[in-house]
Amino acid sequence: MSDSSPEPRSLTPHPSPLPLAFRPVDAASLAVFRIAFGGLMLWEVLRFFASNWIRGTYIRPVFHFTYDGFEWVRPWPGAGMYVHFAVIGAASLCVALGFQYRAAAVVLFVTFAWLFLCEQAVYLNHFYLIALLAFLFVFLPAHREWSLDARRRPALHTGTVPAWALHILRFQIAVPYVFGGVAKISPDWLRGEPIRTWLRESSDFPVLGRFFGEEWCVYLFAYGGLLIDLFIVPLLLWRRTRTPAFLAAFGFHAMNALLFDIGVFPPMMIAASTIFFDPSWPRKFLRPPAIAERPPLPPPRAPRALLAGIALWVASQSLMPLRHFAWPGDVNWTEQGHRFSWHMKLRDKDGSGKIRVTFPGSGRTIVVNPRDWLNARQEREMWTHPDMLVEFAHFLREEYRAKGHGVVEVRAEVRVSLNGRPPALLVDPETDLASVHRWWGHSKWIRLQSPP
Repeated sequence: MSDSSPEPRSLTPHPSPLPLAFRPVDAASLAVFRIAFGGLMLWEVLRFFASNWIRGTYIRPVFHFTYDGFEWVRPWPGAGMYVHFAVIGAASLCVALGFQYRAAAVVLFVTFAWLFLCEQAVYLNHFYLIALLAFLFVFLPAHREWSLDARRRPALHTGTVPAWALHILRFQIAVPYVFGGVAKISPDWLRGEPIRTWLRESSDFPVLGRFFGEEWCVYLFAYGGLLIDLFIVPLLLWRRTRTPAFLAAFGFHAMNALLFDIGVFPPMMIAASTIFFDPSWPRKFLRPPAIAERPPLPPPRAPRALLAGIALWVASQSLMPLRHFAWPGDVNWTEQGHRFSWHMKLRDKDGSGKIRVTFPGSGRTIVVNPRDWLNARQEREMWTHPDMLVEFAHFLREEYRAKGHGVVEVRAEVRVSLNGRPPALLVDPETDLASVHRWWGHSKWIRLQSPP
């Protein structure tokens, strides 16, 4: 006996007179990514609690490196950081469930952005991406499908979202891929560094580790990563190449997760890859909705303001990764403009040095031990980042002034190796870093050239 029940009608609405950016599209894809984003954020918070990273990173160090303009953002005293992480976890869960979604999205963005700004030494590109996505979720109507809010308020359950909500998310996910790929078109990457070094250190990797010392394997990883970054977005958007492109992206991020300790980034990017699919793709795996016709989307209240905001966001995200071209020298060496530019896994830097504090009044000079104020990661990052050296020099100046030493000068002799090159001086050892101002212009006291 054949099933004569009618096929469910498509959720794709009839043509609308609205501008393209406001035309309704299926909300299923956005809802699935909302659930994945919130769930993965909760998992990351639990990892911080389980690994005792909260105390080691935010509570124990005496000094914290800051971002220009955000020096006032500091970790909470006492047990405050544990409470802060708990709030991030609770907000992440609410976002995933779509419970009090708007308020939860605001709380998640504010608390995670604060955490991100608390310590510059733990800057990671994927933490920056998470902060950007959390900001976008504040405005995205990602709770119109498969959320507790939509269950409690049927009028919210439209089943569709305006097209701009999907496109701005696609753009944001494309940015790390595209700029990450462009950054890989560099002499070091094209000759297999630092991938060659990292693969050599992972020779005990199960099954595949025996090939990591082979040159063909080095170039497979180097050029494979380059091609995926440059072409994965258009291949995911094109229906004919979508499935093999997703499998390639899945394998790429899975291998990164196995080789490198980069936490939530690989599963986050795998989940984000589905944003490029047809918006209704999740419905192929779920029972069709009982009601095919949904209420139409309300018209936007201020379409011009919304479009202007989107244009401003796109412009800022497109220009920010290019700002390092305003300064001379290799950005992987000088670090000027390196952060927020999606230069991911492009350099292997090792640095060490001595910091001397001079008291001109007495003529006495001492060598300080940074570990008296910093943890191991902070010290490691400081040796390879000139701006962090300056901030620490300012801190030392104030520390010794508070002890009654008056005028204080701080100099650093730091040698850094970039991608296997012999160590070379990173900054001018005769420059008093305590008198150098932190700013975005070119810093002449940074040695421009690393050894050939």
